[in-house]
This record gives sequence, structure tokens and C-alpha cells, in this order.
Amino acid sequence: MNFIEWCGCGCSDNFAALTQSQRKTRLLWIILVLLTVFFIVEWSIGLWSQSLSLQADAGHMFSDIAALAISLVGSLLAQRPANHKATFGYRRLETLAALANSLGLIFLAGFIIWESIQRWQSPQNIMGLPMLVTAVLGLIVNLFNITLLHPHSHNDLNLRGAMLHMISDTVSSVGVILAALAVHLFNWLWADVAVSLLVGTITGISAFPLLKESLKIFLEYAPESIDITEVKNLLLTNALVLEVDKLRVWKIDSTQVMLCADLTVECQTVDERDYLLKKLHSTLNRSFGITEISLQLTSRKSQTVKSLHPLFEQSLVSLVTGK
Repeated sequence: MNFIEWCGCGCSDNFAALTQSQRKTRLLWIILVLLTVFFIVEWSIGLWSQSLSLQADAGHMFSDIAALAISLVGSLLAQRPANHKATFGYRRLETLAALANSLGLIFLAGFIIWESIQRWQSPQNIMGLPMLVTAVLGLIVNLFNITLLHPHSHNDLNLRGAMLHMISDTVSSVGVILAALAVHLFNWLWADVAVSLLVGTITGISAFPLLKESLKIFLEYAPESIDITEVKNLLLTNALVLEVDKLRVWKIDSTQVMLCADLTVECQTVDERDYLLKKLHSTLNRSFGITEISLQLTSRKSQTVKSLHPLFEQSLVSLVTGK
């Protein structure tokens, strides 16, 4: 039995019975509690030891706590069912949480860099040993949290954002350890400032991929894994499909992909149209993994009839007699 199973109500059977959303919520709660406890410890020792890099790492951890709290709220709200107002449900709130996380990281990076510049101009004495012990404990906590998050972050943008926070904080902890060794063994006070600058830079860089992906979802970009031209060509490979118009592919969240299109088809009967529609759905799902599909089928015959002006639909006799 591992730690995750133990936290899942005491046995692996109970944890396995939880839904994916419930597991994600429970993992976020576990990590949130661990980070909150350690943040209090690290921030206190950072102030006591006068270590800017330790305070920067604690500040980074505070951003992790805020990010996870946002992720947790987003995850809970995302489980609410769709209604007549929110017809897609609330799953996009998780993407909003990921966007907030990325912006928070960028803001934190700027703050750390600014403080590092100020400290460089006015260096202070630092207690290296408490700084070292705290940084090692922080590294252990972060590695443990990454172990919890990694298996569940591949297909979840929200958890991926949380794990990016953990990875960035892990790199930060390693830097603080190196700085603590330099301060404790050689009294290199500049190492504390240098690591703070490094932490700020890494923090900012790590946020941009998450920011980019979140914005793409809100701007309704097509997923990078799906080529619109390939989708159109696939639809046209069916002999009954004559034209593809208004093809749209976009993402609701990190996993749900939508597709809609207007198709001009060559179908004579309703049964033939139903069979074609079912086949196209199956083909798109199998080839691109798209499950939410809306296709409007218009037969060439009906399209031709609708294109005629009402004047030409009347006989010459009716025009003359007015009947």
C-alpha cells in the first residue's frame, strides 16, 4: 500500500473506487496541506537566517499554495453538471485556474528578480546552516509532491500547471542548497543573490508554456495534434461527401475537443444519410480522437432546389392566369 492509497480512506479498494475527479481533488488537498505546513517553516527560517534565496523559495512555495487552491476550487466547480445556462458545464474553469497560475508565476518571478537586485546592492549576513537544512527538507517535500502529481498530469492542464509549480520549486530548492553550502563553507554571500536571480528566471520561463496553452484554449485554437487540412481531406475521401464548409475544431478544456462542419453530400434517402453520418462520426473519432462532433448534412438535390428563385418554380400558365 502506497501513501496515495493510504490517504484514500485507508485502503486501495476505496481509492480505486473513486472517480478521476475525486482522486484529483484528494491529491490536491494532500499536496496543499503539505506545502502550507512547510511554507510556514521555510518562511520563518528564511527571515531568521536572513537568506533571500530561502525567502524567495518560500515565496515561490506560497505561489504554489495559491495556485493549488485555485486549482482545487476550479476542479470542484468543474464537476458541476451542465445546465441551461452553462451548456458545456464548468470544465473551462480548470483552464481559467491554469491561466491564473501562469500569470501568478510570472508576477512572482518579477518580484524575486527585483528583490535580488536590491539585495545585491545591499548585502546582508546570512546563517548558512539553517538555510541548508531547510532547503534539503524543501527538496524532499517537492520531490514527494511531484511523485504524487506526475501520473495524473498528462491529460489534465490544471494538474500539469500544479506540477510545473512543483518542478520549478524543486529546481529552486536545489539552487538554495548550493547557495547554502557556498555561504556556510566559504561565506560567499553573493551566491544567495545569484541563486535568487536564477530562481526568478526559471520561475518566469516555466510559466510561459502553460500561459500559451491556456490562452489557446480560450481563443478556441485547434489542438496542435490536429491538422484541419487533414480533417477536411479525410471527410472528402468518402465518395458521398462532395464539399466541406465551415469546418471548425476547438478545445473546451485540455481534453474535450469539439468539431462542427457543414457538408454537401450525395444521399438519396434518410437511411443513407443516417448511415453516412454515423460512419463519419466513427471515422473522426478513430482518426483524431474527437468525440464531440456536430455535422450538418445537405444533399446536393435539396441544395439545388433551394437555390432556384420562386419565380422559376411557377409554371407559365400560372403566371398568366394568376392561379
